[in-house]
Amino acid sequence: MAVLAKHTAAEAKFDMETTLATLHPDTLFEDQPIGLNLTGREACARHYQIWWDAFDLHSDGGILHWVDDSLLIAESHFVGTHKGEFLGVAPTNNAIRFPFTVVVRFKDGYLSGEKFYYDLNDVMRQLGQKSFNTLQQS
Repeated sequence: MAVLAKHTAAEAKFDMETTLATLHPDTLFEDQPIGLNLTGREACARHYQIWWDAFDLHSDGGILHWVDDSLLIAESHFVGTHKGEFLGVAPTNNAIRFPFTVVVRFKDGYLSGEKFYYDLNDVMRQLGQKSFNTLQQS
């Protein structure tokens, strides 16, 4: 729990250095909706940068389901404002709120993986787009 608390506190401050320090060197990030599978701390920084450049997101709390010491499933909502480009969509300053689930794995006292589930089409509709699919076809 200590590494998770440090990790989420660093994320809330958009502190890349501290956030990455909580990740296992071989960590795997999977953001299926946007098609990212990233391995290693520096590669995972790309995931944070995409989201942090585009939104001032924060989690509104949520529910933690500890499976065991190596596995956590969290359910929450991201809440924020669209302040920078996101997947080709210019900043809208729209408020957004969307549910997500993340499966978090732990190894050797670090986070060793995060796998995100959320509805990207819902996010895009909140940004004034019909859907991610139609955006990609434009």
